[in-house]
Amino acid sequence: MGDKANTHPGAAGRATAADHPAAVRNVVLVGHCGSGKTTLVEALALTAGAVNRAGRVEDGTAVSDYDEIEHRQQRSVQLSLVPFTWDGIKINLLDTPGYADFVGELRAGLRAADAALFVVSASDGVDGSTRMVWEECAAVGMPRAIVVTHLEAARADFEEMTRICAEAFGGDDPDAVLPLYLPLHGPEGPDGHAPVTGLTGLLSRKLFDYSSGERKEAEPDADRLADIEEARNRLIEGIIAESEDETLMDRYLGGEQIDVTTLIDDLERAVVRGTFFPVLAAAPAAEGARQGLGTVELLELVTRGFPTPLERTAPHVTTVDGIPRELKACDPDGPLVAEVVKTSSDPYVGRVSLVRVFSGTLHPDETVHVSGHGLADRGHEDHDVDERIGALSAPFGKQQRVLTHCIAGDLACVAKLGRAETGDTLSAKDDPLLMEPWQMPDPLLPLAIEAHSKADEDKLSQGLGRLVAEDPTMRLEQNQHTHQVVLWCLGEAHSDVALERLRSRYGVQVDVVPHKVSLRETFAAPSAGRGRHVKQSGGHGQYAICEIEVEPLPGGSGIEFVDKVVGGSVPRQFIPSVEKGVRAQAAKGLAAGHPLVDVRITLLDGKAHSVDSSDAAFQTAGALALREAGADARIHLLEPVAEVTVLVGDDYVGAVMSDLSGRRGRVLGTEQTDGGRTLVRAEVPEIEIGRYAVDLRSVSHGTARFERAYARHEPMPPQVAEKLRQQAQAG
Repeated sequence: MGDKANTHPGAAGRATAADHPAAVRNVVLVGHCGSGKTTLVEALALTAGAVNRAGRVEDGTAVSDYDEIEHRQQRSVQLSLVPFTWDGIKINLLDTPGYADFVGELRAGLRAADAALFVVSASDGVDGSTRMVWEECAAVGMPRAIVVTHLEAARADFEEMTRICAEAFGGDDPDAVLPLYLPLHGPEGPDGHAPVTGLTGLLSRKLFDYSSGERKEAEPDADRLADIEEARNRLIEGIIAESEDETLMDRYLGGEQIDVTTLIDDLERAVVRGTFFPVLAAAPAAEGARQGLGTVELLELVTRGFPTPLERTAPHVTTVDGIPRELKACDPDGPLVAEVVKTSSDPYVGRVSLVRVFSGTLHPDETVHVSGHGLADRGHEDHDVDERIGALSAPFGKQQRVLTHCIAGDLACVAKLGRAETGDTLSAKDDPLLMEPWQMPDPLLPLAIEAHSKADEDKLSQGLGRLVAEDPTMRLEQNQHTHQVVLWCLGEAHSDVALERLRSRYGVQVDVVPHKVSLRETFAAPSAGRGRHVKQSGGHGQYAICEIEVEPLPGGSGIEFVDKVVGGSVPRQFIPSVEKGVRAQAAKGLAAGHPLVDVRITLLDGKAHSVDSSDAAFQTAGALALREAGADARIHLLEPVAEVTVLVGDDYVGAVMSDLSGRRGRVLGTEQTDGGRTLVRAEVPEIEIGRYAVDLRSVSHGTARFERAYARHEPMPPQVAEKLRQQAQAG
């Protein structure tokens, strides 16, 4: 890795189409907002020769400059691909958002990558959301490494941060998280801070000096060697513990000096297996410098220590009818299987799809089959359609570098896929296949919207359709009970970006309105009502009288209509009319305008006229009878109650339970889980958890996640119900 000195990258710079999966590395960068991911991407691109000055691509456009909103905001809310080459290897760096609201972009990056680089700030440490992503990677065995940034901070301490990372990420084996290098500090400045000017390789005992702006190898003095000996021995023991050679530990403990080449080979294999997690340090290049500190070491780790796409298990694939299909891992000559991991709109070329090819080879201007299944609940229709794709390209800032092909294991942008959405599978038109979709977080923050004007109303449906096509973590709901259009998002930042995209990209201005929950009404006790609709004002008159009795039923019973008329007081042909009128009034509500449910309405008696009675008259009489019964009865307002499960770190269980109680929640129990976490189960009125996705993040410091499911409707407390009734009357 970095101890194999390589100050000249060889074939470096612009990425072209890869010709073999072994020459590709797909790496996703993970870390909280502000940890320095995008700055690190720019520093690596500079060192690789793809950028001619810090933070800039060759045409003067910032690497982080994207076409939406403002580039400084946009780079933090979407997945971006920066491909370049180093030492003959094509590296696809996937820079992910650090905001928890955009975890869908992060999951897409994890899906497209074969290894993860966790970026940790020396000044901020490790947050709860980063720990959770680490556990996701561990669950699938993804190789990982850690990069410590912001070493220039006044109180930055690399050794202490390494200890924190070992504690956070090492689990039962903290010796699996160890540094490969130790920082070398220059002389102290006037403020007493000694800047990091280089690195000392623990295995090679070589010093790599970056103080001149370019990596230079030197021999450290004896004092420096003595300082690194303890860390070096611990690293060697950690590598040997993960070695597949079971005799190596006995030889080492017996005093044998293990060859450095053997140690590096074992280290690389352990990293690929996902059992050892090296810690490195990196810093961006100074103005005018060619290489940032630690960037060469990091690139060597990526090219030599991270797995090739050939070492990734083939995804689970079926035919569109669900019949399993076996695939050879990453075979460029196999059947075409590719996945859309990101969808975006370009103002000049239209929809652009970022695609990871898992099998076969994708060529421009060929016809492919697009399969999309399993996201109908989020506004994505299932579809199977053939489409002719446009050009293939490798993005770099605003540039699009044309590719002649994209083999299995590589990534490319595909133009003109008009129907393809994020998560869809591309395959050969004569052999359509479907990949198992990756798990998407459930959006739990509702955003109710209305078109700002008639012109916006005409464009709203199409704009929303395109919006959810790009972002499968967003769910579109047309609520039939509240008659609201609701965008379900992951958080406030997610909803803000959605509104801005509607405005700037699709030209749709919307107004945000209070989100309504689906309330109901029911009778608290039996009641009776008489509906009299008699009018005679010339011409054909109207005559209908009916008497009903209303009694409450158990929850979930709906509305039951019973006919107990005797003697023909209400002619048989008009009894359905009474029922129709009663049900129409029940749908409108009685007390606060919410649908009436869970009652039995019995028609007891009535009167009719041989000439003036009609279907319409008895419908009106039935509605009047129900309104009179409601006026004389106590009406319960029913609110939906959700089953809520919260997975939270043990340190915040008390705060979460207290918060749930303050929301009129009933905690049903707790359950201890792995990783120092507790599962809290509760029932909470839905009206109290509209913003819970935001509030829980604050209460738990980002360490908790929750799920919710509808349980039932139940009576609302009288004081809360009265407040809502007053609001309804005022409105």
